[in-house]
Amino acid sequence: MATLNEALETIEDGSFRHIVNISGGKDSAALAIYLAQEYPQLPAEYVFCDTGVELPETYEYLDRLEAILGQEIVRLNALDLLGMKKKPGRNPFDIWLNEYYGGYLPNPGARWCTRVLKIKPFEDYIGEDRAFSYIGIRGDEDREGYLGKDQKPPKISDKNNIVPVYPFKDDELGIADIKSVLEANGVGLPDYYEWRSRSGCYFCFYQQLGEWQGLQENHPELFEKAKKYEKIESGKHFTWNQDRSLGQIENLEERYQVKNPDEIDSCAICHL
Repeated sequence: MATLNEALETIEDGSFRHIVNISGGKDSAALAIYLAQEYPQLPAEYVFCDTGVELPETYEYLDRLEAILGQEIVRLNALDLLGMKKKPGRNPFDIWLNEYYGGYLPNPGARWCTRVLKIKPFEDYIGEDRAFSYIGIRGDEDREGYLGKDQKPPKISDKNNIVPVYPFKDDELGIADIKSVLEANGVGLPDYYEWRSRSGCYFCFYQQLGEWQGLQENHPELFEKAKKYEKIESGKHFTWNQDRSLGQIENLEERYQVKNPDEIDSCAICHL
């Protein structure tokens, strides 16, 4: 881990690349804008690891952010790791699911999706170069859920040549500051925050019941696609939600509220 000042001191000698990973959520978006405006000398590269199964709102948000930054957000894709060309209807999640994981859906105990769709493309993009990885953990995020096993903030890669930097912590910016940055620049929050608490794949297994219901209401076609992944084999249920199938969720009479993301378990990597 390095401080923001330590990272800035390397700009002149060019010994490090400076990578801002954008998740499609508010914190990383605010971080990109904040760094571009407060530290214009930073030769930042903006990247987004595209799973191919993101929400439409995420792609729209990236386009808005790109316009503000005036710079391309490089879309990384796990298909590149497989040497496969991108084409309509082909997404890396399905390739990995069917050809490498035997149709075994990821779950909180086996998050192969995070490893192959988010971490590996990011590491491949950097290669063996030395790089600072700028992460949008806020200054007011000191909760246990945001600390790793070593009691340090999460990072995208464990490789020694990729050094995490937490500018919002160094500059002590909290949630009010992040929202102010986004509003002042006309970006605002991603539209999916109206019914979902975090960025990520449309079928993310960390979704709360209220978020699955929100997906059904806002993107019924994606809800139906998510249902098709679920199956029963040899009496075993392979479902996104560990307690209910999506068929059961869509028939719930009660409308569940979406809890504050700070109160629930989630994938720290996908939301960085």
